[in-house]
Amino acid sequence: MKRRIGEFEVNAIGLGCMNLSHAYGVPPSPAAGEKVLLKALDLGVDHFDTAALYGFGKNEELLGRVLKPHRNKFMLASKCGMTGVDGKRVIDGRPETLKRTLDEALQRLQTDVIDLYYLHRWDKQVPIEESVGAMADMVKAGKVRALGLSEVSADTLRKAHAVHPIAAVQTEYSLWTRNAEIAVLDACRELGTAFVAFSPLARGFLAGSAGEAGTLAEKDIRRAMPRFQGDNFAANQKLLESYRAVARDVGCSEAQLALAWLLARGDHILPIPGTTQIAHLEENMKASAITLSADVMQRLDELINQQTVAGPRYPAATQAEIDTEEF
Repeated sequence: MKRRIGEFEVNAIGLGCMNLSHAYGVPPSPAAGEKVLLKALDLGVDHFDTAALYGFGKNEELLGRVLKPHRNKFMLASKCGMTGVDGKRVIDGRPETLKRTLDEALQRLQTDVIDLYYLHRWDKQVPIEESVGAMADMVKAGKVRALGLSEVSADTLRKAHAVHPIAAVQTEYSLWTRNAEIAVLDACRELGTAFVAFSPLARGFLAGSAGEAGTLAEKDIRRAMPRFQGDNFAANQKLLESYRAVARDVGCSEAQLALAWLLARGDHILPIPGTTQIAHLEENMKASAITLSADVMQRLDELINQQTVAGPRYPAATQAEIDTEEF
């Protein structure tokens, strides 16, 4: 199954590479990460998504080292505007910062051009038109082929698109995070912008592999997420039994069910599940072959949605940094 992102035609399911270097406790070794990336190529993955933030540059370095010999086989996506500075995460959308960090990313990725370059977060201290204007200059310079935005509202997308075509919006989207359904999904369809869904497995919850906050590794970002804490997690766990029953009825895994649901929500939607396990990678890539009936779609929509899930997706401080619409 192929879908479009700007001028690129890629497999409907890509690979989010963040957790090979970042976010969910101790990441796998570079050698283990290399095996996942090369297996992804073997399985036909042709959309790899990274960012300067992930591992504070280490993820881009990993992709650059491993994938450079295969550079003509895939679409490479990365992100700017949120990076590590002196060991801390910093959002900075000033034009001069974005242009400097692009050159640093190109070196780490060992490439002359990034196919899809996102503004990772809109820096609310800088008009979106200024940040996107600087990124448009990157396209003119031949260093970037297409532009994207991450975690933005429909209004911000339209403002940016008026400066330069936006090929993709990347935002969290899954059965348990439906914010994109308020306005952004429709705006993307209207503008011809692809919607790239990150955390399509609800940060492992819909794959049945996520534990309560207190059981997670010390540096696992889910420890701070309200849905994995206390009463919220207990309430959300109760949804899984019925969800597993749907997967059994369909004859697929829980992870495949979540991905198939996303693919059925619109032909402009491209999920990018991440994994450190080759078995999970193989499982995820088979989801595009699954067709869900209208009855199954309805059962899933009624079971897991913004009314039935307990807790917000981000703590308040993180929520304040993003621009997505909220229910």
